[in-house]
Amino acid sequence: MGRVDKVAEAVRQEVSIIIHDKLKDPRLGFVTITRVEMAPDLRLARVFFSVLGKDEEHKKTKQALDSSLGFIRKLVSERINLKFAPEILFKEDRSTEYSVRIEQVLNEIKEINEPKKSSRSRKKT
Repeated sequence: MGRVDKVAEAVRQEVSIIIHDKLKDPRLGFVTITRVEMAPDLRLARVFFSVLGKDEEHKKTKQALDSSLGFIRKLVSERINLKFAPEILFKEDRSTEYSVRIEQVLNEIKEINEPKKSSRSRKKT
């Protein structure tokens, strides 16, 4: 694990702690920080987050995170010893929802195909 990866993981942990312990914004839903991508010079951190709920909760959470960006950046720079405080960009990570939707579709396909299999096995006996 290189320096950039270690810093990214430290930023992920600190941002997650800050959001859950320090932010009291009612617009925040159940937020999970899924990953952080750091620029090679460590001056930019793309923080990916996931939210449970509908699109409205996603929008409100993004607004809350963006409005507390300066506060989060200040705390991250105090907690992680870096030469420069990284700029933080919040990006929505919908990969979890996408995975759940794929699983639902596969289960629907499975349910559609199961009666066909049971009728075939009855014909053979």
